[in-house]
Amino acid sequence: MFTLKSSITTIALVVSAALSQSALAATTVIHAGELLVTAGKAPLKQQTLVITDGKITELKSGFVALNRFEKDARLIDLSSSFVMSGLMDMHVHLQGELGPKNDSEMINLSDADTLMKSAYFANKTLMAGFTTVRDLGSSAEQIFALRDGVKRGWITGPRIIAAGSSVAVTGGHGDVDGMAPDLMELHTAKTVCDGPYDCRRATRHAIKFGADVIKITSTGGVLSDTDTGTGQQMADDELKEVVDTAHALGRKVASHAHAAAGINAALRAGVDSIEHGSYANKESIKLFKKGGAYLVPTLMAGDTVVNMAKTTDFMSPAIRAKAIRVGGDMIENFKRSYKAGVKIAYGTDSGVSKHGYNAREAQLMFEAGMSPQDILVSATINGADLIGKSKSLGTLDVGKVADIIAMHASPLNDINELLDVDFVMKGGKVVKQK
Repeated sequence: MFTLKSSITTIALVVSAALSQSALAATTVIHAGELLVTAGKAPLKQQTLVITDGKITELKSGFVALNRFEKDARLIDLSSSFVMSGLMDMHVHLQGELGPKNDSEMINLSDADTLMKSAYFANKTLMAGFTTVRDLGSSAEQIFALRDGVKRGWITGPRIIAAGSSVAVTGGHGDVDGMAPDLMELHTAKTVCDGPYDCRRATRHAIKFGADVIKITSTGGVLSDTDTGTGQQMADDELKEVVDTAHALGRKVASHAHAAAGINAALRAGVDSIEHGSYANKESIKLFKKGGAYLVPTLMAGDTVVNMAKTTDFMSPAIRAKAIRVGGDMIENFKRSYKAGVKIAYGTDSGVSKHGYNAREAQLMFEAGMSPQDILVSATINGADLIGKSKSLGTLDVGKVADIIAMHASPLNDINELLDVDFVMKGGKVVKQK
């Protein structure tokens, strides 16, 4: 008789067999025509990378012949390609994409359906060359299951650093809105809080159930279906309590923030990154540099919502007004922060924009005046630092995890090359090769 238990057992056996068939070769040798070991430094010509058990074990000048290695070594010929570390996106939402069917999908899709859709979006992200992402707001149980499934090799996707549900104040951005009261009661996360001690509880709750990072919403948001603006919503004492609690339990804190008052309050509280930072002012810049927090600009989100507000009719009047105002202002504020020397970590807010097009952020950053060199630093070295994984990720130094991508030509000469990644290796395993 067919049972759920027997079906799960069958799936597990199929997955196990697939994994054994795709086991890593003992040694992989890559001939790289142009190799960017460390973003911010000059690329090297004609290099050989040696990978063993998922890590980079040697870096040699010239194209070393395969017969110099053990018999079961395999060669990947990227001698006509630009090779670099896998890209990192520090702000995604893998469980969906903004569009007119969002309301019906919330009702019609089961948790299992949403998880399957998330796996689809995760794969698209990886195929685009993004080997590590930070998911900052999804249904906790599902995103943690996806994260763990990728880590265990059950499913193909980028390395996921997951927040689960946001720590947000009642009625603020990150709480549910725009639906019937009984549905709001049903969908309100246990990480919604009021007052410093309740927000301490919410933070501990998020970590207890699996959060790698804490996401807070210090200001209102564009996509909240309520006319509550984009000013500060989480109080100073609530912000401080969340940050202190998270740091005490070994977690960093990312704060969604648009208005300057909310940005500055979050920075004073000690957050590790500001997401969006749309109206950062002179005080914000001083606080960024004093505390060492990163700005994750998400220019794609602003570009996307402005276009949707002008060309579609599914947004409510409250959302449409905020989208046009805030989305249109993000670029100029990013320019000021970048020129002032604020640390930038690459992030797209994909889920607002479509997944798999994450490299569009690089185009927008470049158009705003950021150099290709700094863009690549933001998407590799800075991303690894922000998630506390500089020892294993972010460069192609010996000893690092073999997250490697390749494209036809150098993005240092044409940033648009990031839109057409031909080769992706994650943890020493090839997942895409044209």
